[in-house]
Amino acid sequence: MEISVKQAKKAIIWLCAAHFVCDIYTGFLNPIMPFIAAKLGFSMAVAAVIISISHICSSMMQPVFGFFADNMLKRFFIFWGLILVSTFIPLTPNAPNIPLLIIFMVLGSLGGSFFHPQGMGFVNKFSTECKLDTSGNMGTFISLGSLGFAFGPLVAALITQVLGLGVISWTSLLGLSLASMMFLFVPKLSLIEKKPEHKEFIKTFKDIFSSSQMNLLILVAMMKSLMTNSCSILLPFLWKGMGYTPFYIGSALFLFVFAGSVGSFLSPKAEKIFGSKSVIYFSMWATLPMMIAFALTYKTHSVLSMLIFGFVGFTTMLAQPVTMVWAQRILPEYKSVVSGFINGFCWGTIALCMSVLGAVAQKFGIMTVLVVLSVVPAVCSYSVKYLKEVKAE
Repeated sequence: MEISVKQAKKAIIWLCAAHFVCDIYTGFLNPIMPFIAAKLGFSMAVAAVIISISHICSSMMQPVFGFFADNMLKRFFIFWGLILVSTFIPLTPNAPNIPLLIIFMVLGSLGGSFFHPQGMGFVNKFSTECKLDTSGNMGTFISLGSLGFAFGPLVAALITQVLGLGVISWTSLLGLSLASMMFLFVPKLSLIEKKPEHKEFIKTFKDIFSSSQMNLLILVAMMKSLMTNSCSILLPFLWKGMGYTPFYIGSALFLFVFAGSVGSFLSPKAEKIFGSKSVIYFSMWATLPMMIAFALTYKTHSVLSMLIFGFVGFTTMLAQPVTMVWAQRILPEYKSVVSGFINGFCWGTIALCMSVLGAVAQKFGIMTVLVVLSVVPAVCSYSVKYLKEVKAE
């Protein structure tokens, strides 16, 4: 029995809603981490390592979970992913010590790693099966996730400032309620595929890594993750050191990621007007002059610097949906695995670097490190010329 267009549209709506809520929780940690660090008594360098562990768990395992998602008829990963992230991330502010803090963060982050590959694979599958706008739906899915990630810092910071860190644990009810609704309204894959094609684990990853085009797109995704991670992790410590409140820090991160979600939403439209390569190229090099402008204004012109910071988020996230759909078109038989690489593996690889960059920033200064890092994607933008356009199926 094939899925109807109505069922597909309804499924995509619920998947987008779940992505929004899932990423609200993943956005909790960055703005409140300086205050958790002050509560438990550890430094920015240690905090960067702890957040890196969280990001690695939420990212590096995504290709592996994506492999199993591509070969299962069950909706296991989207449900349990949302349950784990909504249960354990809100518990982190209540952790009485560093080991328990890490355990809560790891379990919650694994939930995000569960959800994202299968969620993106489902959006692509439902869209292509029913001949819907795959790029548009993927843009909406990613932009709502980015929007959730934007609201996460704002919600966590507001609760922290008004009610206290401990109250954040009550937000679990939202995610658990939505997980129940997803069980009712997202159709089973057995309605679409009666017999999945078996794929060998080693062959799957060999096919991905042997594709030069995939390697280039992975590089692009890593550059996006480099700027997003470094800004989100390091700048809250800079602002706390300048005496800003949790709500200010959360608002700044909200602006950054909200602008990024707007960029993701507009990405398919920009692709149709300017072409995929142009969108990716602009996204990679334009961050450098904006980051320099932010460095020159953040001390003396706070409002202007925040607007510039928002544009950094916009340009950084502009290429994300284009990159994701392009990668899925190159290897359409591995939709969830590819999603895990572009969305997760790249993020986790950069998170490994962040554990070192936290110590470097503590020694040489946060803004110095951020400006130097913004040079990397600008230089790597030259590689875009070697990408080859792939037509939609």
